[in-house]
Amino acid sequence: MLQLKLNRPLVFIDLETTGVNVGSDRIVEISLLKIHPDGNRDAKTLRINPTIPIPPEVTAIHHISDADVRNSPTFAEVARDIHAFIGDCDLAGYNSNKFDIPLLIEEFTRMDLHLDLGKRKLIDVQNIFHKMEQRTLSAAYKFYCDKSLENAHSAEADTLATFEVLVAQLEKYDTLQNDVDFLSQYSSITKNVDLAGRIVFNEKGEETFNFGKHKGKLVSEIFRTDTSYYDWMMKGDFATNTKNVITQIKLKGVNKV
Repeated sequence: MLQLKLNRPLVFIDLETTGVNVGSDRIVEISLLKIHPDGNRDAKTLRINPTIPIPPEVTAIHHISDADVRNSPTFAEVARDIHAFIGDCDLAGYNSNKFDIPLLIEEFTRMDLHLDLGKRKLIDVQNIFHKMEQRTLSAAYKFYCDKSLENAHSAEADTLATFEVLVAQLEKYDTLQNDVDFLSQYSSITKNVDLAGRIVFNEKGEETFNFGKHKGKLVSEIFRTDTSYYDWMMKGDFATNTKNVITQIKLKGVNKV
């Protein structure tokens, strides 16, 4: 198997959660696979009591019920160990830029722990896959690795599969460079201003809304003409990263006045 060229460790992340709302849902299982520059690996998988109910329709997907995590530690009890395991490593995952990393940041924020994204590279294997083939993780695993993904929606199985898919992508496509900087840039959705894609750049490089009644409109203009919209977003179930981004845009607009 091809070895990733790394300057520092790369941690693959996958979460199973109570739902898909980054601002309000919680982790029920986390799997972390750390790949060191010398090829050695460390892994950590934990079931977590989310302290809120897991909806039956979500349990039907990842097969983790309230009973399964009743005696598991809460995120508060394991947050510092997870934070230390990640350290200053670069991060990778499948749809991780939009979901896993923002949701993990929310959990860390509740514990007053900071995960600085400005100093690390992010590789989203799904974005690479969608640019090349546009299929699901199970299909990606079959397509690139010629294997069936057993226990899909198990955080541990999905994390290992994501790592194997990235290695297979590097072996398959000559246009991909075995370099974390390149992969981070290639797998990013460059028009996003925030990780969740609520705010995006338009063709002029201006921040615009990508949802709701103001979709396509300039964020700075809406905050100037509809002052309550900023307050509504800050009080809503938006990710901390999104709130930080709109605050920076708002402050930038104030400083121009």
